[in-house]
Amino acid sequence: VQLQASGGGLVQPGGSLTLSCAASGFAFGDYGMGWFRQPPGKEREFVATVTWSGSSKYYADSVNGRFTISRDNAKRMVWLQMRALKAEDTAVYYCALSRAGFTATRGDYDYWGQGTLVTVSS
Repeated sequence: VQLQASGGGLVQPGGSLTLSCAASGFAFGDYGMGWFRQPPGKEREFVATVTWSGSSKYYADSVNGRFTISRDNAKRMVWLQMRALKAEDTAVYYCALSRAGFTATRGDYDYWGQGTLVTVSS
């Protein structure tokens, strides 16, 4: 199983950024996928999750209405579109796979990508 996250960078407050996660080595369409983030000096926290089909999505309260998770099973990709970014969104963002399916619980995720850094600053 390989999960390769990309798309991080420096963005100004109020700006937008889209993160990508490329998956390989497993039956991508069978599993739930999620995004987590780890702010500097803090614990890793849940951001968003999507079911295997893409039909259901769930977001952390802190990003609901600003972030959108999506996936394309044919391309083996999952994305996190982020808009109206705030300084508190600064973190390393990780994509992850859950055999348990649709879940916001960190412990339910079995495989993790390497992370991509998002810095929101003027």
